[in-house]
Amino acid sequence: MNRNNSGRSILLPLLLAATLVLGIMLGLYLPRHSDIAQHSGIWSRNDKINNILNLIESNYVDSVNRNDLVEAAIPAILKKLDPHSVYISARDLARANEPLQGNFEGIGISFNMATDTILIISTIPGGPSEKLGLLPGDKILYVNDSLVAGKGISDEKIMSMLKGPRGTDVKVRILRKGHKELLSFDITRDKIPIYSVDVAYMVNGNTGYIKINSFAMTTFDEFMRGLKELKAQGMTKLIIDLRGNSGGIMEAAIQIANQFLKKDQLIVYTKGRTQPRNEARATGDGEFETGDLVILVDEWSASASEILAGALQDNDRGTIIGRRSFGKGLVQEPVQFTDGSGMRLTIARYYTPTGRSIQKPYKEGFDEYYEDLSTRYSRHEFENSDSIHFDKLLKFTTPGGKVVYGGGGIMPDKFVPYDTLGFSPYFLKVRPLIYQFALNYADRQRESLKKFTDPKELERYLDKQGLLNQFIDFTAKKSVKADPEGIKISGNAINIQLKAYIARNILDNKGFYPIWEQLDSTLRYAIDYLKN
Repeated sequence: MNRNNSGRSILLPLLLAATLVLGIMLGLYLPRHSDIAQHSGIWSRNDKINNILNLIESNYVDSVNRNDLVEAAIPAILKKLDPHSVYISARDLARANEPLQGNFEGIGISFNMATDTILIISTIPGGPSEKLGLLPGDKILYVNDSLVAGKGISDEKIMSMLKGPRGTDVKVRILRKGHKELLSFDITRDKIPIYSVDVAYMVNGNTGYIKINSFAMTTFDEFMRGLKELKAQGMTKLIIDLRGNSGGIMEAAIQIANQFLKKDQLIVYTKGRTQPRNEARATGDGEFETGDLVILVDEWSASASEILAGALQDNDRGTIIGRRSFGKGLVQEPVQFTDGSGMRLTIARYYTPTGRSIQKPYKEGFDEYYEDLSTRYSRHEFENSDSIHFDKLLKFTTPGGKVVYGGGGIMPDKFVPYDTLGFSPYFLKVRPLIYQFALNYADRQRESLKKFTDPKELERYLDKQGLLNQFIDFTAKKSVKADPEGIKISGNAINIQLKAYIARNILDNKGFYPIWEQLDSTLRYAIDYLKN
């Protein structure tokens, strides 16, 4: 973008924005001229964009970069369409696609920079770092002979140093407890999986829990592995957690929905101005067509999450528990350009089996669209379902006679308010320090903690360590004085969070979620609901 401070240099790209991309898409480039008088007369609308660009390049008072104008204008054009048609620069496209592809290329570690040092939290199973013998608790001090410890380097910069094309090498030197000298490793980068299923475990003797954080190309396979493992452990009831899941690949949601519906039941259909109606129906060979089923959603559940929840709700299959979902009912098609950039263009809307579009309105502007969640919060919708403006939503009826709503997300069958139990001014002050303490504790005690493989056994051990008192001393050194009243209100919640984060640093998500469950009012509601 031209950054000249004159009024003209600021206004010209904005004036171009309304019409520029059409010409780019059509590829209509006219010969350039050096004399503005030669351009007098009537131009065709299709040529107008490129003529303006040519005029600027030939006659504008300062030098300009045509590509910069194009890059600045494309997002402005798409902003005239809908909130989810977006342009992605070549620099950002590969990173944007990683969660959808389910992998990236790198060395295969998760790390934390809390102490301005790369502390390895875990190594990806089967990844190049694990194969070479890097361990949780190792600290990377040098990357390719460049000192990275104590330099204030951002996480993004570190990731750019460690990630790279498959088959390329990166040299790291690490500090490991018990070793006086730094250890050197030459790591050959490889494809590293990004897991979209956080965890699958049994919450009690017959109820399984699967947490899906996104929908990617690998999600269905991950889900099916978790589902089969739980069934082998005696699962007859299932909770699928889609809270915080902003969506991804529609096909993954359709494949998962297929596991719960009977043959020929409609899962979802799409249609657009140039797109004919396209249906997805169940094949009748699902793995869990009859067991009790609950889906958890919240205000951040969107897109593919809403497709899955809507398919089950509209077919009277299972119960939706939580809070109203985001409300994204638009389908994007990816478009790749020759320069490596890309676009996701909305080509259709999707509809749940009863025929409802759950897309929330965006005609009042994108700012209001994205501030919708703040609006819901301010009118206390997260606390009380009576605050939801049902009169603005469209009513539909399921085959079983249940009323469902369109035009504003998926409405849960059972509402659970946002849980503020344990919140206090003291808790808000110390909350940023909870993970820091847990990270330091796990690092110091790793040798004694790594023997635990069961999260409940680890929790029982941690219960004897006086974590809360240690944490209060730790925060006092961080200039947060102990508050007896705040500790009385929030002490139990803080203690559980400390244990959960320590467990995550030792056992990853399979250690975290079974402990965090004690603080999760929505999950506890779902467990009790299935018991009854």
